[in-house]
Amino acid sequence: MSRPFRTPCLPAGDGGAGQIGRAAVRALHAELVLAPKPGLVSPLDNGSHADMDMATFLRSLSALRPYFRAIAAAGGDDAPFGDLAALGRDAERDMLAATGGVNTHRGAIFCIGLLAAASGLRRARGLRRSLGDIVRERWGRAILAAGEGAPPSHGSRVAARHGARGARGQAAAGFPILYRQVLPALTDGLAATGSADAAGVQALFTAMTYLEDTNLLHRGGPAGLSFVQGEAGRFLDRGGVLREDWRDQALALHRRCVARWLSPGGSADMLAAVWFLWSQGDRPDGIMAR
Repeated sequence: MSRPFRTPCLPAGDGGAGQIGRAAVRALHAELVLAPKPGLVSPLDNGSHADMDMATFLRSLSALRPYFRAIAAAGGDDAPFGDLAALGRDAERDMLAATGGVNTHRGAIFCIGLLAAASGLRRARGLRRSLGDIVRERWGRAILAAGEGAPPSHGSRVAARHGARGARGQAAAGFPILYRQVLPALTDGLAATGSADAAGVQALFTAMTYLEDTNLLHRGGPAGLSFVQGEAGRFLDRGGVLREDWRDQALALHRRCVARWLSPGGSADMLAAVWFLWSQGDRPDGIMAR
């Protein structure tokens, strides 16, 4: 049975870093428990992953709780990007220690960490800007500059090889796909269905359609990315979660992704990020919900 969606209550006043951190963890948990998610770990199975399962992700989430609170507090203090990045590196070490060396949340540490910092800054300063705009304006240049000297990762290598924007490019630009495509999909899905599960799948498939997911490029090259983008786009074109058989259609793509060992991990990060935006009051038009 689909879980009903309940509009989150924003706390009075500045809310505090602890509340922002808890919202980040809840958003990541909402992504984890959603099913079906093509190629991804979920309550159904491990997807296209032999080294991680639900328990691995839950251990990681537990280890990351202090990080999201700390980076929200640092954002509230208007910390420079170097300080935020140092917190992120510490969080990665905590994640790897909790998971036995498995990378479960590196992308989320980066993107949701930045959004949490922006939320801390927005509350501290009383700003009426979207979190994406705050990330772009306050830390965008530093994000790109730091990427030039950072040790290469799977994501940065394939982004450079295939000309993809990558996570740093998306963040420095204020997360345009998240705001222009994924957040409207979530909002419309909630309005049309009243279901967090259905809206989450609609948002996920929208991210899969538009994002140049470096996880897919790493695993399947341009052909793997094209396959997932095309199939996700067809799911949406056929009605998405407004079709009665949407679960069957999503599950069928999940099985095809597993058969090809494809996992849209970047899109999963976008799904968690969009739930975090929603919890903080961001809406598709850039206006905060009162």
